[in-house]
Amino acid sequence: MSAENPVRCAVLGAGSFGTCLAILLAERGFAVDLWARDARVVDAIAKQRRNPRYLTDFSLPASVRATGSLEEALGDKELVVSVLPSHAVREVWQRAKALLRSDALVVSASKGIEVGTGKLCSEVLMEILPARLHDRLCFLSGPSFAREIAERRPTAVALAASNENYAVAAQALISSPLFRCYTNSDVIGVELGGALKNVIAIAAGIGDGLGFGHNTRAALITRGLAEMLRLGRAKGAKAETLMGLSGLGDLTLTCTGLASRNHSLGVALGEGRSLVEILASRRSVAEGVSSSRAAAALAQRLAIEMPIVAAVEAILHRGAGIDAVVEGLLSRPFRPEAVTRN
Repeated sequence: MSAENPVRCAVLGAGSFGTCLAILLAERGFAVDLWARDARVVDAIAKQRRNPRYLTDFSLPASVRATGSLEEALGDKELVVSVLPSHAVREVWQRAKALLRSDALVVSASKGIEVGTGKLCSEVLMEILPARLHDRLCFLSGPSFAREIAERRPTAVALAASNENYAVAAQALISSPLFRCYTNSDVIGVELGGALKNVIAIAAGIGDGLGFGHNTRAALITRGLAEMLRLGRAKGAKAETLMGLSGLGDLTLTCTGLASRNHSLGVALGEGRSLVEILASRRSVAEGVSSSRAAAALAQRLAIEMPIVAAVEAILHRGAGIDAVVEGLLSRPFRPEAVTRN
């Protein structure tokens, strides 16, 4: 399909979600530059019209051009969609910031918390990018497996911005009948939901790997949501955001969907495989691994009780035994269900 829309777009990050969004934008009529760090990915897309690592069975439209040059990708682009792993956001955008148009609309679809600083991707971008672009930053999150988007299965996500006008502008550019973006003004809530659900999904996966069953999974989803709400309240997020698409919606998908990278990592851990072994066998990033460390540190700094997040962090980063961690969770004192206490 040739490009028909005059708005020029860039997608930074050629993982599964970046690839599916490049396809989606091309099908909306945009010319899209898809930036990949790996020259082999760029070359394969140029020659074969397929990403050799992610969504390999999908052809990329002719209006998607792969490039390894940030200068080429960002030059004169009006819409930039950033789909970088959370650990790469700061490094890539430090290089990219000088290449942006002054009136560019930036949509971040990264999900995670920066290790060391405890900052959400929105906070990292606002630290890096000039103040004139802050209102133009939008954040996309919600229950959205890349393959299902590429297969044109109906999907709904949240699209947040501090300035509603730019959220609506991004909504108009990205949305389609099968990819429905709902605007939201609660950037922190949308970002927190997208980051924390990955950690809870690892916990749910561990429970499934141990053979605990549906009751346990439902309990972990529900109590995990309570932890998300506690941290959200401390960070100034709205409870209704975390009960929406980017919170409960994404949490449910990631804790139950067979294609969830974080859930499947948890299953493998519960079945007895080591984290080193699991990560060595994968190309894709399970954001919950790094986010568990950052979220646990943030919760401690804010004096927020998040026992499930702390349990996942202990297993992944402190060498804690799964059986001992599970026993510790199950022996916690009985309390009221209320989620509002710290």
